[in-house]
Amino acid sequence: MYEVYMVKNGDTLESIANEYGTTVGVLRQINGFADNYVISPGTQIVVPVERKQPYQYYTVKKGDNMYEIAKDNGVDYSLLLQLNGLDDGDYIYPNQTIMIPKKGLGIYMTKGDDTLAYILKKLGISIEELQKENENIYLRPEQILIFREK
Repeated sequence: MYEVYMVKNGDTLESIANEYGTTVGVLRQINGFADNYVISPGTQIVVPVERKQPYQYYTVKKGDNMYEIAKDNGVDYSLLLQLNGLDDGDYIYPNQTIMIPKKGLGIYMTKGDDTLAYILKKLGISIEELQKENENIYLRPEQILIFREK
């Protein structure tokens, strides 16, 4: 789902985003980069890997709000905010790109005190089902775990 990329000479966030089929906004968001942050050779950044994209990208239109986007896509409002690094009350702007979980896939973001047994019970799935959709399960706070909804 994610991998670590070592920045090389000549790389820009734009060139890396194009190489991995993502956006500069997503790279900034998952790495916690400010808008004016400039990468340099030797820096390691996290990049999304296409093979199991659990979400699709949505471009915000004038008049959109996160609550309606969540409702229209059958996604929990709080989870949508968390997935996109937003807080309740944050503004979204036209042409901003956000991530929305794909239909049929559930997303669970881990919390500090989660256990594997708790997550499996909460999601109503087996360990095999969870492993099938996730390459690594670390249970660190805010790890995104993917599962097939029943």
